[in-house]
Amino acid sequence: MTKVSAPTKKVKKDVLASTQEVIHQALSNLGYKEDVYELLKEPMRMLTVRIPIKLDNGDVKVFTGYRSQHNDAVGPTKGGVRFHPEVSENEVKALSIWMSLKCGIVDVPYGGGKGGIICDPRTMSFLELERLSRGYVRAISQLVGPTKDIPAPDVFTNSQIMAWMMDEYSRIREFDSPGFITGKPLVLGGSHGRETATAMGVTICIEEAAKKKQLDLDGTKVIIQGFGNAGGFLAKILHERGANIVGISDAYGALYDEAGLDIEYLLEKRDSFGTVTNLFKQTITNKELLECECDILVPAAISNQITEENASKIKARIVVEAANGPTTLEATEILSKRGILLVPDVLASSGGVTVSYFEWVQNNLGYYWSEEEVAGKLHDKMVKAFNNVIETADRHHVDTRLAAYMVGVRKMAEASRFRGWV
Repeated sequence: MTKVSAPTKKVKKDVLASTQEVIHQALSNLGYKEDVYELLKEPMRMLTVRIPIKLDNGDVKVFTGYRSQHNDAVGPTKGGVRFHPEVSENEVKALSIWMSLKCGIVDVPYGGGKGGIICDPRTMSFLELERLSRGYVRAISQLVGPTKDIPAPDVFTNSQIMAWMMDEYSRIREFDSPGFITGKPLVLGGSHGRETATAMGVTICIEEAAKKKQLDLDGTKVIIQGFGNAGGFLAKILHERGANIVGISDAYGALYDEAGLDIEYLLEKRDSFGTVTNLFKQTITNKELLECECDILVPAAISNQITEENASKIKARIVVEAANGPTTLEATEILSKRGILLVPDVLASSGGVTVSYFEWVQNNLGYYWSEEEVAGKLHDKMVKAFNNVIETADRHHVDTRLAAYMVGVRKMAEASRFRGWV
């Protein structure tokens, strides 16, 4: 391996560079040669599309969209489509790599994919969103499909948008294709449990982590940074299971009460984008919330929230990442040295792709499972994945993030090797 001299000053890595760094280390720890890293460090395909959409006022606006397919050695690629003003090519690439890792960790026969459109859906009408959704499918239709690449919901996309996308794909292909996309409404071949799958997966990881730290979830103090789809469902589920939710936040601020918040009231009052703190005068910042007293901290909002600047101030015993990349590599090292159990994002948030896999299987079979069946299968997958990551960390004497990457990358590396790609 060629040695690269260290930079003379610290340069902030972007999300793709940080992901590549951990993958490199994971493959090295597993004994793979450099050519395997060269194959896996970038997506095999990256498509950029331009989507002209007629707005309600009659103007035409051209949107930029992406679809990244990381590696299909194991099977078709799989991953969400996000609508967000800050979508970027590097972010989509990194997220597709994370999807590959998630699929490896929960042992489903997919590689990672991810898509995104640079837009702000909060400023768009219902009809404009439909035109954009259909336009995106038309632009990527040659590269996706039930046996090629299977989209799903992500940030600011939902079951309605998946329904439009499925309908457009079915029109293009001239046959009904429910297995083309997951996260659909139940009446169009969706799966029970898909809407809450990410939050349920995080909850299972929280329960397993609490057992490891000998914490009783009943009465345990939990802070959830983020109150959108994942954070809101998570707060509801944990509250129902007896946890004491002492802090929540949204894009505008945070609420903290060491005696516990009224979660039912907050869920009732939040808007469709997870905003609720604007109804209160006494709020704190997201940064302050992270440093408040609690037993379990769940970053469920955006990336780079726990950094080397504040990692030493985190008071939780367990950090469970429900968001993508909320903890930097430097902060991971600090938390690990302090004895804080970190459940990394590629493990904690893999419930979504797990139930998406269940939905795809049900579409292929034409036979649909009950909510109890889906919940039981998800629990088995997540517990097995959690234990595998913890055992790998203990066996190789590495932190849990590196251990999760080692578990996640192994299947993909082996599939590539057996195919003769490396």
